[in-house]
Amino acid sequence: MRFVLVATMATMAAVACTAGDGSRQAERDTLTQRQRDSLIGELPIPGARGVHGAMDVADSAKARQRMLDTIGG
Repeated sequence: MRFVLVATMATMAAVACTAGDGSRQAERDTLTQRQRDSLIGELPIPGARGVHGAMDVADSAKARQRMLDTIGG
């Protein structure tokens, strides 16, 4: 039981120390969110095709919004 408590506290400390490191992590990331989503959509796992479907829906919504903005402007 004591080992579990110590392991839990060590994990929490490690997470707390790395939580403030977000800006440096963002600098190291070289892929955009869209690129990551596209890669996930290519994986042979259940539901991966849904990622591509969601991206298509988002693209359609964005294109429709641009069209409506053009008409209204």
